[in-house]
Amino acid sequence: MTKPTSTSTSVAPAGADPAASPTPLHTDQGRISVAQNVVQKIAGMACREISGVHRMGTSSGRAFGALRERIPGSTGPNVAQGVGVEVGETQAAIDLDIVVEYGVSIADLGKSIQRNVKQSVERMTGLEVVEVNVNIDDVYLPADDQQQDAPARVS
Repeated sequence: MTKPTSTSTSVAPAGADPAASPTPLHTDQGRISVAQNVVQKIAGMACREISGVHRMGTSSGRAFGALRERIPGSTGPNVAQGVGVEVGETQAAIDLDIVVEYGVSIADLGKSIQRNVKQSVERMTGLEVVEVNVNIDDVYLPADDQQQDAPARVS
């Protein structure tokens, strides 16, 4: 699934009429819409709550994020990093790019992430989450940090 930038994309099945059945987002008083960046932030926070998630984002995204965090006056880490969403009127689809800690069961971690993200987004937004795709981009090895801090063997 690609990561669209438009919020006008509808995830509802073809022929489905959102006004035909009452939902938490369609009331007698009007319609409630949820922006794409809201769903991204909720999904990012829910994913980071799961033990075993070291970081989020692809390698280039993580590098850019690390650079951005070093700029004085920046707002700190981007909680939506590594999160792609497609938001319709009543449904959302979510893609997550993560780095897992070494030794963690990837299958169990993925299921926990899917469950927590789905529950958090549905509870907070009223949108039906139709899928949560978890892409494991890397494995964090504690030795990686030690090798970077180690002095050079030759001078």
